Amino acid sequence: MTKPLAGAFPVLPTLFRDDGSIDEQDFRSIIDFALESDVDGVVYPGVASEVDTLTPEERKRQVELLAERIGGRVPIIIGASDPDPKAAAKHVAQAAEIGAAAAMVMAPLSLGNDIAAQTAYFREVAANAGVPIMLQNQPKPIGAGLTPEEVAAIANAVPEIRYVKEETAPCGQHLTRIKAAANGSLDAIFGGAGGRYITDELARGAAGTMPAAELADIHAQMIHAWQKGDVATTRKLYNVSLPLLNFQAIFRMRMTKEVLRRRGVIKHTFVRGKGPKFDEGDAKELALLLAEADLPYTNHKPN
Repeated sequence: MTKPLAGAFPVLPTLFRDDGSIDEQDFRSIIDFALESDVDGVVYPGVASEVDTLTPEERKRQVELLAERIGGRVPIIIGASDPDPKAAAKHVAQAAEIGAAAAMVMAPLSLGNDIAAQTAYFREVAANAGVPIMLQNQPKPIGAGLTPEEVAAIANAVPEIRYVKEETAPCGQHLTRIKAAANGSLDAIFGGAGGRYITDELARGAAGTMPAAELADIHAQMIHAWQKGDVATTRKLYNVSLPLLNFQAIFRMRMTKEVLRRRGVIKHTFVRGKGPKFDEGDAKELALLLAEADLPYTNHKPN
């Protein structure tokens, strides 16, 4: 049997040039940074990838580029979410084609807490999947915001669902309840929510975390320290990273890309998605947070 997925799996951003077109060189650079950070795998595309701004052609090309650059060195989880189950199934099929370890599918907001409808949706998506399915439970208004028992009920009814990414607060409590209600039917549960609750999630048996990618090296160190029983190091790194993660919760992709630029990973920080932009005060605060965290610049040079 294949060993269940576990560890630090950052969600990679989509990088754009200043004119809004996709920058494949910067995308290769972030992939290389993740690998150099000793991550256990990568996720793409997800909410943090601005997936809702990508055309079908862009999305397909980016997944192919990711698989080519990774070259089998770490597992890939392909984001396959779409409210239309037929479209989601096509993304799942591409995940199988490129040898992904799993396909992550968000429980659609449009189906809400109608468990029969959600179950029917996932059965259609998973039929002929070819890869394990990860149910992503995002809070409203992005996802359905299922209760832990609802998540477990869907997973129990659809055997192709082997993983859950839980992101509704309180994440730790929900993870505990999913585990209890799933009664051993899942291979693993991952935390999300930007990694802001990672120590609580790990203490409750999370297999790992799937945050954004600007602190990929720090998150990998945190997870690996925990796996070795070095809880003190995990908590120390958590306390260092948390102020930055709180900042990221507001500015999302803009913060992720600016930090990656300042760390020497990428050249461009254009964001297609909506959301708050930095003003002068925010830029100063981010600079202070980075100085206080004393994050290393990478040895990696953008292409």
